[in-house]
Amino acid sequence: QVQLVESGGGLVQAGGSLRLSCVASGRTFSSYTMGWFRQAPGKEGEFVAAITWSGGSTYYGDSVKDRFTISRDNAKNTVYLQMNSLKSEDTAVYYCARTYDNGSSLRGTNVYDSWGQGTQVTVSS
Repeated sequence: QVQLVESGGGLVQAGGSLRLSCVASGRTFSSYTMGWFRQAPGKEGEFVAAITWSGGSTYYGDSVKDRFTISRDNAKNTVYLQMNSLKSEDTAVYYCARTYDNGSSLRGTNVYDSWGQGTQVTVSS
């Protein structure tokens, strides 16, 4: 059973930056596409970003494109989410997840088989 542990969340002012990390247990991390999702209170979960196993392809939600960057270090079993120019509407719990998929369905939660516990990001305006 893989474990995904997020960290790096916190309170930041609007316009600021944060970098989230997600460390995976196990030896198969490099085989998986990794994704980030977020959920704000009272709202549905939202796709944020995904990166394929080699890092060769990345995908972003429309609301974060050009502000957030996803990356990974397979040697460290870690995926990152660099968040710049943060806005109050970015406030949410951020989750990382893994999937074997690597196509257009990456934006849906149903293709991911393991999830972290989440890390809170709060952006003050």
